[in-house]
Amino acid sequence: MPNEVVIVTGANNGIGLGLAKALHADGYRVACLDLSGENLSGLRFLQCDVTSPTQVDASLAAILADWGQVDILVNNACLAVFSPFETKSLPDTRREFEVNYFGYVNLIRAVLPHMKARHRGVIHNVSSIVGVSGFPGISGYASTKGAVEALTRTLALESAPFGIAVNLVHPPLTRTASSSPLGLPSQVMADPATVGRKLAKKIGSTRAVITPGVIESLSVRIARLMPGAMGRFLSARAAATRGKTEAPFSRSES
Repeated sequence: MPNEVVIVTGANNGIGLGLAKALHADGYRVACLDLSGENLSGLRFLQCDVTSPTQVDASLAAILADWGQVDILVNNACLAVFSPFETKSLPDTRREFEVNYFGYVNLIRAVLPHMKARHRGVIHNVSSIVGVSGFPGISGYASTKGAVEALTRTLALESAPFGIAVNLVHPPLTRTASSSPLGLPSQVMADPATVGRKLAKKIGSTRAVITPGVIESLSVRIARLMPGAMGRFLSARAAATRGKTEAPFSRSES
């Protein structure tokens, strides 16, 4: 519904950027939260570190001062540190949880009282199939997404009596900074702008799991039925693409 207010975190790149632009084009009032906003010209950008409750609260206050309401929250900001478990530092894993899990918690805590007062709202938590299946080299990132899955299902039960839907968004593997070190073939990864446009069409959905299309929905179902098999399949595809060499491990944030 145009003119509804949507908050998108991690909006400066990847799927978040594609989603924010598509929503803005469709007439929504979009508040874009990220550490930087060089790609967000023409959009309402608020510099915000989602790991800081103070910055999150200040951003929400500014949004309410401008537009008086928040209808939809899209928790999309993420950090992925690619490294084998035994060589990965504990601070890196803690930072992944601060961004990918507690960043979501901070935004939800901020908007929930407002949504409860209005007895309406939708909270979309972006997840990943690797949070179900696992994937080599991203133990921290996959763990955060597994935690987001459990958090979302729990909050969905708690929030439903207040007219608030809390659900999971499962995009396909997408050509983003966060996914580039996976080593998967680029041709099997989706364009972030296209994924953003497809998800924008479902921004008001209250379904438990939202995907851009039927193929992604089927992939999530298979992963949940056979997580080990899906993990081995993805790992094999990545290994074949890399010529059975190690993927370049790096740090990616959006």
